[in-house]
Amino acid sequence: MRRAAFVKANQERWKKFEDLVNNKHNKPDPDQLADLFIQVQDDLSFSNTHFPGTDTTHYLNHLASKIHLTIYKNKRESRKRIVTFWTIEVPMLFYEHRKKLLYSFMIFSLAVLVGALSAANDELFVRLILGDRYVDMTLENIEKGEVMGVYASSSEANMFVGITVNNILVSLRTFAWGWFINGTPLFALLSFGTGFILVFNGIMLGSFQYFFYSYGLLGESALTIWLHGTIEIAAIIMAGTAGLVAGNSILFPGTYKRKDSFQKGAKDGVKIVIGLIPLFIIAGFIESFVTRLFGMPVAMKILIIAGSLAFILFYFIWYPYKVNKKCGP
Repeated sequence: MRRAAFVKANQERWKKFEDLVNNKHNKPDPDQLADLFIQVQDDLSFSNTHFPGTDTTHYLNHLASKIHLTIYKNKRESRKRIVTFWTIEVPMLFYEHRKKLLYSFMIFSLAVLVGALSAANDELFVRLILGDRYVDMTLENIEKGEVMGVYASSSEANMFVGITVNNILVSLRTFAWGWFINGTPLFALLSFGTGFILVFNGIMLGSFQYFFYSYGLLGESALTIWLHGTIEIAAIIMAGTAGLVAGNSILFPGTYKRKDSFQKGAKDGVKIVIGLIPLFIIAGFIESFVTRLFGMPVAMKILIIAGSLAFILFYFIWYPYKVNKKCGP
């Protein structure tokens, strides 16, 4: 059977399945959901065999996942919703959009390299990116022997609130930049706007680290900055993933109507951003209360950085595969 004939013969039934699952007022009973799941799984197996890697297969995989997730949710009490959000929904989203996570990481990493190379070839580049005030203040701290003195420039509580709020705003800007600029909707810029923010932040990080390298302070600065930066930078990359999910949903709707595709992409993106809020709170806490402890043993700093990295790799890379294996189609 040709793919076009396969789609034509079944698309009306798939649409009914999707409408049934998306109906918030009249949820199907568990037996009906199980029957739907079996039928879609059969179609997915056929599509995987005869049309691997096509939009049809991706669509059926998504539909099967949605039905399975609906079945799983119906088994849980509503009071556990907040738990399943972080233990099931967010990991499933990162598994589903793992390629966009990779793209976000690659964009950011290339921007870091560009920032470092630019700073190496132009002494004024760091001032252009970081600002004269910040560079001059840092140079004064270096002369006084307080390389990371900026992290002790205000009280812990005020610093925690300010940094956490700022980090959350950065994630929202990374996710939604391009939706509205000066009140004007520019939906076509969704993915490109997110890419711009990722590039800008990556260039800032690259030039920032090279600045300390040029003064022979890369090791000392890295052991301080990455105490909180490991989680903070990872969360920005994740927010970039959310932006790409939303942006690509309207630019590349696939088998969906553009409106339906965007609604799903925006919903997934918002869930990802909400799922990142605890990370920004943790990063803000570390930066406000721990990073300022300059006398901390190097071994302790390495342990905190390694522990943060291990958590990021576990929750956003390894754990989603485990959840998908257990709950996915």
